[in-house]
Amino acid sequence: MHIHILGICGTFMGGIAALAKASDHQVTGCDSNVYPPMSTQLEAQGIELIEGFSPSQISLNPDIYVIGNVVTRGNPLMEEILNQGLPYISGPQWLAENILQGQWVLAVAGTHGKTTTSSMLAWMLEYAGLAPGFLIGGVPQNFGISARLPGAPKQDSNSISPFFVIEADEYDTAFFDKRSKFVHYHPRTAVLNNLEFDHADIFADITAIETQFHHLIRTVPQVGLIVANSKEISLQRVIERGCWTPVELFGADSADVKGWQLSAADADGSFDVSFNQQLQGRVTWNLMGEHNRMNAIAAIAAARHVGVATTVAIEALSKFENVKRRMEVRGIVNNISVYDDFAHHPTAIRTTLAGLRAKVGKHRILAVLEPRSNTMKLGVMKNVLPQSLTEADLVFCYGANLGWDAAETLDSIKDKATVYDNLSVMVEAIAKVAQPTDQILVMSNGGFGGVHELLLKKLNEQSA
Repeated sequence: MHIHILGICGTFMGGIAALAKASDHQVTGCDSNVYPPMSTQLEAQGIELIEGFSPSQISLNPDIYVIGNVVTRGNPLMEEILNQGLPYISGPQWLAENILQGQWVLAVAGTHGKTTTSSMLAWMLEYAGLAPGFLIGGVPQNFGISARLPGAPKQDSNSISPFFVIEADEYDTAFFDKRSKFVHYHPRTAVLNNLEFDHADIFADITAIETQFHHLIRTVPQVGLIVANSKEISLQRVIERGCWTPVELFGADSADVKGWQLSAADADGSFDVSFNQQLQGRVTWNLMGEHNRMNAIAAIAAARHVGVATTVAIEALSKFENVKRRMEVRGIVNNISVYDDFAHHPTAIRTTLAGLRAKVGKHRILAVLEPRSNTMKLGVMKNVLPQSLTEADLVFCYGANLGWDAAETLDSIKDKATVYDNLSVMVEAIAKVAQPTDQILVMSNGGFGGVHELLLKKLNEQSA
């Protein structure tokens, strides 16, 4: 089959392209931003990429067009597809029908931590010899790729693994299908990490998101398992709407609550894991923050459901290398560390800073923030932004292209926060105040104009 993917350079659609190519389909695609690294990754797989959405692409005559959710009505190629009555399908639906059909799908949903938890879970299954397939919205460093088909399990090299781990996004599917992507995946194991208001561009309120999560719950079979964060009242409301599947809770503070629990972390980040008050083992690793410990026990619970012993899952975590752009150290100059992190929602910003603070103690943290997500650009969460930055000693906010005044929003912490609309000026300011032992934490869900490289270059110039 020849498929032509509209919006191919996004992480999700690029992953679909890789899976389709590995399944021996002919794959071509187009996007308005065909540039590295996604372009080079796809071209290396023999996937032809076209810049833009010219209607002339119908001359490729594919069997079907796979439509990413960046494509809207008015897109010239999409309009031609509609005008000519050509066959098209959304990315999630194509994935469900052509890759996930017949698989034991393990889906990780939630406002935060989907990528990290999915990566942990895929690695646990891999470490246990189960050779899972996966599609993750990032690059797990244990694998070096964001998507692959299931392989041959160690214990049966003549078969193909039935397991597929997928990051289950609540964002809408396509312009013609406004359900959340995850409704298409039909998981047998579903992780509900957390649920907060986000995606203000498509959801009116948290109730609307809860409705989509309940649609997901409706698709999990009775023989499946739902792994849910016990601390999230929003998830309790979702489950109370109706649930036909066993539920295992994780993260409860009370010893009276059954399910998965974790101890506080030691100074080195290690912590104990318990299930129904029975100690299962101790995780020793390099990750920081309670959010990552919660991600870990959620993944352990999901892995156990497919037969991975908890002791094996815990051992796998000791060799987990996290995901690119999740507290990734991009460089160290003159004992000044520059980190890259995907945090873009106030809760993620707060937990990421708290994790770094726990690691570095009294060393200064310089938070560099780009409010880039649709929710942040709309200003829906702006009022809680100052308190999410409490652990930072200095805050540098890039306020260009916002629909609200970042300086006004951060006025309550103006003694430590400065807003810039010029990236070069901001880089100069950061480099000027940076001192040895400082931790510069860059947070954005985009490329941020290559600010990490600009900072490292400027710091190198100053230390020369």
